[in-house]
Amino acid sequence: MTQPGDGPAPDPGERPATPAVSFMPLPYRRVSYQKADFPLTANGLTTIIGRDAYRHTEFIVFRDAGGVAVAAVETADRAPLFSPITRATWLSTADRTRFVADPEVDTGLPSSMAAKARAVGLGADETLVVLGRYEHVNFIARPRPTSVTIVEVAPPDPPKLWDLAARVLAVAPLAAIDPKLERIDLRDLAATVEPGPDGYLFPCRASGFESLGVPVHFLDERPARADWVLVGCERSRQIHEHLYGDRPPSTEICPRILAGARTEPTLVKCCMLERGTERDGQVAVVPWGAELREVEQALLDLVGPA
Repeated sequence: MTQPGDGPAPDPGERPATPAVSFMPLPYRRVSYQKADFPLTANGLTTIIGRDAYRHTEFIVFRDAGGVAVAAVETADRAPLFSPITRATWLSTADRTRFVADPEVDTGLPSSMAAKARAVGLGADETLVVLGRYEHVNFIARPRPTSVTIVEVAPPDPPKLWDLAARVLAVAPLAAIDPKLERIDLRDLAATVEPGPDGYLFPCRASGFESLGVPVHFLDERPARADWVLVGCERSRQIHEHLYGDRPPSTEICPRILAGARTEPTLVKCCMLERGTERDGQVAVVPWGAELREVEQALLDLVGPA
């Protein structure tokens, strides 16, 4: 956390403190939201020296008819409920602070705040103050969420791992993430190989394969052996061998294999991993049938906590 410097009050010519990238106070009870009775200037901020602040307050969002600004404050003592402010420094001045009210934004989740900042076109060195869910106020300064690519096959739509990640980001206290979907269409993969005389065999039933225009079978339904091409992964080939005694011609669908080595944070699934998570450089792996807790752990491994 960027801390205010020492001294009793800001000099009128002092430049605002520069917050860390993607700086967002948590828990947000550290942020007070107040109507300003002074100009949102360096001189104006000196007027709050000596005023009482609640013991958890480290930042104050001041608002007036012209806008908002964010100050970092220090108090003489945090032990009593209230203590006089001994120092105040602008963390984000009115000219680089924006305000939005949106009840859909969870002001306790960095990814939610960063997504809103992106949606409103926040500048690289600006701060966004949000009156969000439960009418709670928080801010995010200089948001730089970590881009995480989610490589996943479809159908179904939305792709399962993408949907699980979205559900995790809606509740989990992770560092700010900007998720990107790299969607691999199984129908496109099938089209890269000629179908067998009896069409294609997919691992499990899903809608959308009718568009291929050839017979389609599903391994989980254990159909009678036919002359097909398997659109599947190593586990599918193992199951086929167990059921039918052979391995048919096939094309690969494993997101872990198709993703390959990555230099940027990437989330994939693999059916050869049955429980937990694995990390391979910048690639985090979860099981094919991953649970929410496993997806959360994988994302935590990639970006860290809030």
